[in-house]
Amino acid sequence: MRPRIALPADTLDEATNIINERNAAFAPRPAVEAIVKAGGLPIILPSVDPADVAEYLPLFDGVLFLGGADVDPTFFNEEPHIRLGKTYRKRDLFEVELLKQAVANNKAILGICRGLQLINVGLGGTLYQDLSEDKAAYIKHSQAAMGNQPSHHITVAPNSMLSTLVGPRPYVNSRHHQAVKDIAPSLQVTATADDQVVEALESPDSDQILAVQWHPENMYKHHEESRQIFANFVQRAAKRTPTL
Repeated sequence: MRPRIALPADTLDEATNIINERNAAFAPRPAVEAIVKAGGLPIILPSVDPADVAEYLPLFDGVLFLGGADVDPTFFNEEPHIRLGKTYRKRDLFEVELLKQAVANNKAILGICRGLQLINVGLGGTLYQDLSEDKAAYIKHSQAAMGNQPSHHITVAPNSMLSTLVGPRPYVNSRHHQAVKDIAPSLQVTATADDQVVEALESPDSDQILAVQWHPENMYKHHEESRQIFANFVQRAAKRTPTL
């Protein structure tokens, strides 16, 4: 059985002239393709009542938390900053509960961009609602270059899971204005940009969680390091796939 990978969906909130697209649940095609290429079977989950999360758990072995809107700051006990972007509380509620139950049930977890931020918040951390709040930040983290091109380097901690996949000094793309502030107690930082903005988080005592601030799904076709992130994720999920 191929490892089954859940992708919690974003919601299309723009008006369209096609009724079936209004508030449609969707996952970005590059992420779906990256999972398939790595040997996984993607399953897209719409944002529903968090009470329904438990019924989803038997359907998947790993969960990929993707990019999208800003995380609602009330989840880390703050009111909205003047530069906070669009939020979608229904998605946050569903994904925080999905995260907690996935952790408790030993599912493999990968986070990308907002996904890293959601994982940190869901496990008890906080965010800079806008990088203007971080007085040490000086690198351009929302690149003007095309999304499949790298724009800045990061430094990866030796002996981390990420270091075995991308090496000590990878060149990554960047598309975010929020960032990790206080680290969740159950996570550790394993990569930073040169201005010390957090670029990766991992679970310190297991291979359950890896989260990155950049977008490997936009680079996997031409960058081996990005392919390795997805290959590793599907392998971690495979260890949790029941044998029939």
